[in-house]
Amino acid sequence: MFFKGMATVNAIPQAEGASGRLEIREPEMLSPEIPPKPSRPSHPTKHLTRLDEWRRMGEAGIFPPDSRVELINGEIIEMPPIGFNHAGHIKRINRLLTQLVPENLITSVQDPVQLGELSEPQPDFMLLKADPDFYCTRHPNADDVLLLVEVAELSLAFDQNQKLRLYAEHGILEYWLLNLNDNCLEVYRKPHGEVYAEKTTLYPGDSVTLSQLPDITLSVSAIL
Repeated sequence: MFFKGMATVNAIPQAEGASGRLEIREPEMLSPEIPPKPSRPSHPTKHLTRLDEWRRMGEAGIFPPDSRVELINGEIIEMPPIGFNHAGHIKRINRLLTQLVPENLITSVQDPVQLGELSEPQPDFMLLKADPDFYCTRHPNADDVLLLVEVAELSLAFDQNQKLRLYAEHGILEYWLLNLNDNCLEVYRKPHGEVYAEKTTLYPGDSVTLSQLPDITLSVSAIL
């Protein structure tokens, strides 16, 4: 019997047991789906910093204003401070090459270059292809670089190894390492994988011609 105004309720299914009596079956409870836990490394794993993270960190002011840090293969590397001798040689290279190269090319001193998604070093000097807005909307990449120069004193081993592999791997066509410890210029050309197929060591009294600008030759003593 139903009373007017009462809601109807679905009956619970019933079944006849072995004794002939009606047995009431309990409704089935459905377990909620539990999302799988994210996989965790089974051993210590290095977290590599990508360019988007790196730039957000810079915008957030995480690094002190006077810090010298570079992103190399996903790792944040703190570079040694620049001494007087190092700084003076950068100024010398900049003035000399600015006077020699065509006016439409761009000289860049300690500015970033984007190499893939995990590296943004700041070489001491770069000679760049012309760009209408002087790279105001992006950092240059390897295709824009005609010459890259590092001045090495305290950072010599790092520049001869990690930096060299990085520049070769990304196709920097000509890498000069001004080795102040041994008073020489190491010229690397023809990148192949993580190495350069051609290395030339020059000393005061020698001269060097830019591979990408063969009309320009300078004396090594002028930059050493």
